[in-house]
Formats: sequence, structure tokens, C-alpha cells
Amino acid sequence: MAKKPKVYTDEHAAAGLDAALPAIECWPNQYPQNDYWIEISTPEFTSVCPRTGLPDHGTITIRYIADKDCLELKALKMYWLAYRNLGIFQENAVNRILEDCVKSCKPREMTVVGEFTPRGGV
Repeated sequence: MAKKPKVYTDEHAAAGLDAALPAIECWPNQYPQNDYWIEISTPEFTSVCPRTGLPDHGTITIRYIADKDCLELKALKMYWLAYRNLGIFQENAVNRILEDCVKSCKPREMTVVGEFTPRGGV
């Protein structure tokens, strides 16, 4: 029996991971002595499936305890907007957002949650 060709390739899996995205600027936390949670959510996050080219839609929620810096919201919106035409799997997008936000503001603690609608451009 002939071996079935892979539908999803290693190139699909790594798509978007090294893409150049806008920097996420920060501003000084005025209350670094306090442990308080900051939650930022965007219900209109969009990226593109690297295999099919169909859009993926979802909500991204970032929760963090700031240390010295806080994420600047306009810069974060521009960063999220850069995903609009980027071919990247949803799971990779969530992990990339977490890594990029941690690099930017170096929080005490951070989680990123992605809640996506079913795939298929529906």
C-alpha cells in the first residue's frame, strides 16, 4: 500500500514563527510594589491558516502582573493587527504572543488564552 502524503508539512507547522512583527512598547508601572492583575482582551483577533489560507477568528486574552513596565495598548493593537494576514496556526499564535509580550514587559506572571471559532473561514 502506498504511503499517504503528509497534508500538513513541517513548513506549515513553523509558518509565522519568525515573521517580523511590530514592537510592543511599554510604559513605566507606577505601582510596581503592588501585585495586581491587568487583563487585556481582543474579541476580533484574526490570522490565516498557513495551509488553507482561510481566516481564523478568535479572542485573545492577556492576563499579567506587571513588574517595572506595562504593555502599551495602542502598540499592542498594532502588533495584533499584524497577524491579520500572517499564516500561522492558532496554537503558535498564542505562544508567540506570550513570548513577545514577556520579552517586552518582563512581567512577574503572565498567561495568554486564545479562544477561536471553528476553522474553515465560517
